[in-house]
Amino acid sequence: MTVDVREIADLGPDDRVALFERDAGIESVRGDVREIVDRVREEGDVAVREFTTEFDDVQVGNLEITDDCERAAEELDDDLLESIETAAENVREFHEAQLPTDWREEFDDGRELGRRFRPLERVGVYVPGGSAAYPSSAIMGVVPAVVAGVDHVTVVTPPAEELNPVTLAAIHVAGADEVFSVGGAQAIAGLAYGTETITRVQKIVGPGNRWVTAAKAEVRGDVEIDFLAGPSEVVVVADETADAELVASELVAQAEHDPNASVVAVTDDEATAEAVTDAVDEQASEREREDVIRETLANDASGVLLARSMSEAILFTESYAPEHLSILAADDESILERIDSAGSVFLGPNTPVAAGDYASGTNHVLPTNGGARVTGGLSVETFLRSTTVQRLSGEGLADLGGTITSLAEAEGLEAHAESVRLRLETDPVDDS
Repeated sequence: MTVDVREIADLGPDDRVALFERDAGIESVRGDVREIVDRVREEGDVAVREFTTEFDDVQVGNLEITDDCERAAEELDDDLLESIETAAENVREFHEAQLPTDWREEFDDGRELGRRFRPLERVGVYVPGGSAAYPSSAIMGVVPAVVAGVDHVTVVTPPAEELNPVTLAAIHVAGADEVFSVGGAQAIAGLAYGTETITRVQKIVGPGNRWVTAAKAEVRGDVEIDFLAGPSEVVVVADETADAELVASELVAQAEHDPNASVVAVTDDEATAEAVTDAVDEQASEREREDVIRETLANDASGVLLARSMSEAILFTESYAPEHLSILAADDESILERIDSAGSVFLGPNTPVAAGDYASGTNHVLPTNGGARVTGGLSVETFLRSTTVQRLSGEGLADLGGTITSLAEAEGLEAHAESVRLRLETDPVDDS
């Protein structure tokens, strides 16, 4: 199968729905997930164990595996452990740069205003796993929470007859306080409501399958979540100078995630578009997950698109709001300047999306399904709350008094106005 080149101008309504109305695919499992969540909330560990046996086909002894993670790190191959530590350090360094500073400012009219930041006490991080290895997801979820100063970071990861030691080691290196061998919707419910073993958290973050995503949607409101992430996405914006092999490599790399992934290249150069389709076909044939890649490329949300101009390519990309955006063009900075909606951006031929997935330092937990139009990826701010602080001098209150009382009375809130007049009618306290 060769990917066809489609012109953006010729896209029909169905094409545009597929491209711009992507979703996490959770509606088909919402009913089942609701039942799982309700039972875990009511029955605790009993329900967690029952669903673990049913869905994971594993009889779990101790749900807590914190010590197993430490042992895995001690026993892991030195080179692999060093790679995990390097990735974690890069992610830590990037997120430390995000830490906001408390501030106060005194204004000449007697107002003293400020803002302070404090971490959440308890958060839960979902790390996909079981027998598969996702050490990067452990690093991306746990490290920012630790950097933010969260008191207690709980990790849940799916069970298996033999848990993957690479994932366990990464969880330990990242700095998790407590780890449980629980996955799926039952893990999210356990974090949201607590069980005899799992302590309730204030916020749940991390990627997962549609069951996990549906569970996050179900518990949202009782606990905070990061966002509802769907299958992986990439848009590659390329001009006539782009190396078609590199463009194709980005499409193929994201396509191997999941048949429901969305992979798109958009260019204003017809020769580049044709060269990319040929390169995609060739590279797909060389990959171990060729069947998955070709299924992804065949879905309506993927393909190579030809724009009439770079402006049209940019408008398409902004409307798409991709999770990952790769720009392979001579003037990549000017293109970036015109695109506001993207989860994470990769500039130039030496910056594959895989760098951000694993070790450059940026976070790979990113909004999908157009979520980048309104939010960013996981960051230190995800785990912080802010408080505004204010103090008025007697002069400051006197200066604002008329404004406050007139607005309060306009809203029909007489007691608000009187709380100001009471202070103005007495000698102001000098608390400077």
